[in-house]
Amino acid sequence: MNRANAILIAVVMLLVAAPASATPNPLVDLVSTESVMRWINAYRTKPDPAGVPAVVKTLSRFGSFKDPEQSGVFVGFLAGVIGTNQEKADQLIGKMLPLPPGDQWVVVRAIAYSGHPDWRNLLRRYAGRLPARKVMIDKYLADQLPRLFQYAPEPNVSTWDTVKIKVTGKEPPKPNVLEPSPELLDTYWGHYFATSHARPITRIIEMLPWSLDVDSVEKLTLGSMAKYTLASNASRDPELLIILRDAREQRPKEIAKVLTQVIDAAETVDTAKLRKEAFAAIEELRRKGPAYRRNVSWWGQIGQGALALGCIAAAATGQVYLGLPCVITGGVTSAALSTWEKQQ
Repeated sequence: MNRANAILIAVVMLLVAAPASATPNPLVDLVSTESVMRWINAYRTKPDPAGVPAVVKTLSRFGSFKDPEQSGVFVGFLAGVIGTNQEKADQLIGKMLPLPPGDQWVVVRAIAYSGHPDWRNLLRRYAGRLPARKVMIDKYLADQLPRLFQYAPEPNVSTWDTVKIKVTGKEPPKPNVLEPSPELLDTYWGHYFATSHARPITRIIEMLPWSLDVDSVEKLTLGSMAKYTLASNASRDPELLIILRDAREQRPKEIAKVLTQVIDAAETVDTAKLRKEAFAAIEELRRKGPAYRRNVSWWGQIGQGALALGCIAAAATGQVYLGLPCVITGGVTSAALSTWEKQQ
């Protein structure tokens, strides 16, 4: 998780960067990746789509697209610009090119993520100028790669499916959706910086329950990143604060409670508290291990036969909190699984 912490620090640097003019002078303003980040952060206050191609060229020159996992904010930003400037999209994309073969993926993904009503034809039209990414283009056109808002915070897997996966070792086909990650979090922020739309913020809010996770360092870190960046941005962005307040009224208690903490931190400009709490929770989880292992240690005292029967009962009733220890401790045997399947 050192990588996740590094990404969190990078995002924080972006959020605390001082506002810059929205019209870039490539020779004066865009002298470093940090200066580009400042320009992107200020863009929504005075949109200037005509300056975006120069930003793309500058980022390419700095080597900012070499690591896709570190480029989410740029992809999201370009997607937002293309999607909100539909009549100018063709012209803007043309001015971004040519790009080195290793950087062409950024334009392909930005077009696919843009939500432009004619995004497929845009990809087809520029395929000849993006030859290094022909396979990627073909996969997007065939709907084999997910787009920006094809997102699922958690896979919908039943307890019984989980048991069968553990026993057979075979997983069902995964849905064609984006999975939560620090890169995706950055991408949603980039889209918001370009558009001020609530939709990417809604997706970030859906990651907030993970800030309470007690079993996975990865989930806890990502949820904490979502929580901290929402508060940090909202402390300086009144429109974002309104979005969060509105969202709180429409969310389940679990998310509404975390949103209240985010809003309070933004209103009092006390985001440091959230950061300290997040790092403390992550460190505690690393030190003590997942909660389910701490909470179910007594299962080891039960006989194997009783445990197997308990697992079958748990699978039958769909009670995850019963089924999880069975899966972890290997209580379900192939024979028990066969017995249950014959009763269906």
